[in-house]
Amino acid sequence: MSKIYFEDKTFKGVDFSDQALAKGEYENCTFIQCLFSNTDLLNTNFSECQFEECNLSMAKIANTAFKNVHFKQCKMVGLYFEHCNKFMLSLSFDSCVLNLSSFYKLNLKNTRFQNTVLHEVDFTEADLTSSIFDRCDLFKTVFDKSVLEKVDFRTAYNYAFDIENNRIKKAKFSANGIAGLLKKYDIEIS
Repeated sequence: MSKIYFEDKTFKGVDFSDQALAKGEYENCTFIQCLFSNTDLLNTNFSECQFEECNLSMAKIANTAFKNVHFKQCKMVGLYFEHCNKFMLSLSFDSCVLNLSSFYKLNLKNTRFQNTVLHEVDFTEADLTSSIFDRCDLFKTVFDKSVLEKVDFRTAYNYAFDIENNRIKKAKFSANGIAGLLKKYDIEIS
């Protein structure tokens, strides 16, 4: 059975929890104000796609391909990106809520997170080399054995991680964020 192919199509205001998204390949498609929460996106391919003001919380994304996909103002709670197709994985996030999501062991080099809330997100063993966290809230986000080389945290806030347990060479931090890097030492900074 061959997959359905969609190109240059816009989907607006569609509730895919009622009518399932057709399994297939979506190239240069735009999804605006669509509901994907708790839906099955398994084995679907998105390439050069945009998701705007969509809710993808708790969607099943095992073996789903995200190739150069941009999410803007999306709610994306509880997504396990480590189960998606890793071939050519490329994502960017602008003004999204990614709480309780996981990027365990993923190659996320050069990924841009902008104005995004990432509470309790797991980046354990992820490679985030040269990524940017621009004005992002990283409350209780986990960086453990992660590659954070050249990552820009200068405008990020609420992060706290063990610098000895991550690779941070040439990472950028603001003076205000240094306290989160020293939290394990239980010292007072004034």
